[in-house]
Amino acid sequence: MQLLKVLLTFVLYSVSDKVTFFRHILEEMTANPLYPTPDVSLAEAKLAIDHFEAAILAAQDGSHTAISLMHDSEKACTLLFRNIASYVNRIANGDESKILSSGFHCSSPYPTRVKPILAITDGSHSGSARGTLKSVPKAGSYVWEINKAIGWVQVAITTQTTYLFEGLLVGSVVEFRSAAVTPEGITDFCAPVSKLIN
Repeated sequence: MQLLKVLLTFVLYSVSDKVTFFRHILEEMTANPLYPTPDVSLAEAKLAIDHFEAAILAAQDGSHTAISLMHDSEKACTLLFRNIASYVNRIANGDESKILSSGFHCSSPYPTRVKPILAITDGSHSGSARGTLKSVPKAGSYVWEINKAIGWVQVAITTQTTYLFEGLLVGSVVEFRSAAVTPEGITDFCAPVSKLIN
């Protein structure tokens, strides 16, 4: 039987949802006798959440610097809670009740088929490829890029979760990636997906 673990789906949450979730974890872990000595102190985690929340408020003016600082704070906070999740996994050792008492979500004992964030299939004609992206909540548009010899190049910005890449060299292997544009800013680009162009 599969060992139950902490789900790390919180890494995909919007910035505001992350703050809410992280505060919930902090509340559940505080004075929890099952987790007396986390790898990351709860005081350090609280300070990181406070900085993250302050960075979100500062980024509301749309300043590029403030938005960049918000994303830096988000990454730092997310890393801390990934470390806390690892600690919970180690202590809980697959016990669902212990995992849930920490405030984290627990994996299912049955594997589920995960839809890829970005899927690339053959296009409608030679030299084309169709990108299909998993929709992102609150996304107003999506940025599509391909990797050329000079690096990543933006091909299009669309409001749709699908895009037809055209004019690609038949027989070449092309890397594709995409990101969503949300009210909080541009998300991180998904992991690149390679495709042999037919």
